Amino acid sequence: MDIKLAYGEKVKAIRKSQNVSQEKLAELAELDRTYISDIENGKRNVSIETVFKIAKALNSPLINFFEF
Repeated sequence: MDIKLAYGEKVKAIRKSQNVSQEKLAELAELDRTYISDIENGKRNVSIETVFKIAKALNSPLINFFEF
């Protein structure tokens, strides 16, 4: 399992289930939109700080992002 890809797919699924655009997520998480795209495509190895920012921005518990 590629953990970066699995995490990225989970971020995308949660984001889309809440009808949040990449641009809005980037704004809420104080990240660049292209960085969000790279995460969702499994191209970034994100820090725990970034994981937390995304979870907080989507108002979703951290554990939801690691249930594959």
